[in-house]
Amino acid sequence: MLASWAVPKGPTLDPRVRRAAFHVEDHPLEYFDFEGVIPAGGYGGGDVIVWDEGTWEPDEAGDPPDPGRAVRDGQLHLDIYGHKLRGRFVLVRTSTGADGKEQWLLLHKHDDQAVDGWDPEQHPRSVLSGRTNDEVKADPDRMWRSGMPADQASVDLKPGGASGAEGKADRGDDATRGEAANAKAAPPAKPRAAVASKAVASKGKTAVASKGAKAVASKGKAAVRPEREVPSGPSTEELGQLDALGPGGTWDIWGRELQVTNLDKVLFPARPGSEPVTKRAFLRYAAQIAPVALPYLAHRALNMHRFPSGADAKGFWHKELPGHAPEWVPRWENPEATRGERRTYLVVDEPAALVWAANFGALEWHAWTSRTDHPHLPSYALIDLDPGDSTSWADLLVLARLHRTALEHLGVLGQPKLTGRRGIQIWIPISPGPAFAETREWAEKLSRVIGAVTPNLVSWKWQVSERGGLARLDYTQNALNKTLVAPYSPRPAPGAPVSAPIEWDELDDPDLVPDRFTITSVLARIQEKGDLFAPVLSGDQRLPPFDAGAR
Repeated sequence: MLASWAVPKGPTLDPRVRRAAFHVEDHPLEYFDFEGVIPAGGYGGGDVIVWDEGTWEPDEAGDPPDPGRAVRDGQLHLDIYGHKLRGRFVLVRTSTGADGKEQWLLLHKHDDQAVDGWDPEQHPRSVLSGRTNDEVKADPDRMWRSGMPADQASVDLKPGGASGAEGKADRGDDATRGEAANAKAAPPAKPRAAVASKAVASKGKTAVASKGAKAVASKGKAAVRPEREVPSGPSTEELGQLDALGPGGTWDIWGRELQVTNLDKVLFPARPGSEPVTKRAFLRYAAQIAPVALPYLAHRALNMHRFPSGADAKGFWHKELPGHAPEWVPRWENPEATRGERRTYLVVDEPAALVWAANFGALEWHAWTSRTDHPHLPSYALIDLDPGDSTSWADLLVLARLHRTALEHLGVLGQPKLTGRRGIQIWIPISPGPAFAETREWAEKLSRVIGAVTPNLVSWKWQVSERGGLARLDYTQNALNKTLVAPYSPRPAPGAPVSAPIEWDELDDPDLVPDRFTITSVLARIQEKGDLFAPVLSGDQRLPPFDAGAR
């Protein structure tokens, strides 16, 4: 782990200045070279750059040096060898609050590296990419999902898996490139190795934080990361540009230029007591939700359910990416497509691609449940609780709770979400390996057991007309190119409801209804609760034999 301090006003080489520093939670090693955005609602939400990096060694920490003990004692002297920060620094603990939070001071000693009046605001660019926070926010390459396992938290937002730092220094004007090149010059060599300490760093290396940032370190490098507590979605300027357009025009969003049309057209009829939802509002939502929805869409073919005339007209499925799609739109050529089959699919590997699909009239987003690199290997086992005409919401909740109990008994992680219409779905993440036939068989066994407990609620007939109004526990969606509506996708109904993830405990909430959350309310919910569906991205779970009992 990486020991971390936040320094709101940024570290300085000026020995006359003392900076307040706050000892914050450790960071994982994988965070060391991250540049990109963190969704609002996650820890450290905002835009992130690597402001500085280098090496350090403790001083006045005993013989042999013990920086961990120095931190526990409340005073750490260290020599930093970074691109920007150099010389002797001291961290001094000044107080510890009743909540255990520690306040420190960071200062630079009077030495040969001290510079009077040195201001970190005059050195705003990343030492990895040469970009500023504003530039990264406007065109992020990666997204960090707080709460996910560290080795899965960083998600590429660009086609080809651009990883953010390397190769970015050639963006912008000559001045930008020159500063990035200077920043990438090697810091001064350090003759002695630092000593490891669990309390301070990993393998004897750590860092001090900069403006609004957390300090992290890894494998002999120190990194300083300015992180502004701002939403990680589109900027105010980008959203304002959309609002200022007339019926159509060019919208610069997520680093792309989109030709948007019919912005004042009503796409979703109003619910009682509310206003109808226009295409402008729908595109705004698509741009805002894109960073959250992207991990469920990226590297997967997307089936678009289009309603160009609005949700109150008949829609149709559109799977083939049209020839007029811009060249930058990510796509996948299905190598197994036979004559007459759809061959070229949209793949939402970047946020702007989702906005493009929304502008194309895709009111619903259905991503394949397998990735394009392994289309025959599902990422999840799926259970679709599909209500019949006679199924009440209370009946459906009974079925969902039974699935909750069964999964708990089996020791299996599954996440529920509302469909946004009448049903509930349960997604169960799995490790790569099982084919669709295996996940379908497993889901069927689970459903059959639950159906046997409630035979008065469930029908196994395929045809809706033959079910007698009963619900179907649909395990047949576990098949190639069979899709369920993606998390956070709107549904074509009044008020623009969305397929919203829920917590299992919310099944007991008397106010819960399947279309409770809409494009106007779900963003605030994410701000409050985070992405409740994130556990399905773990991909490290093996389905137990169904007769194995609890693990």
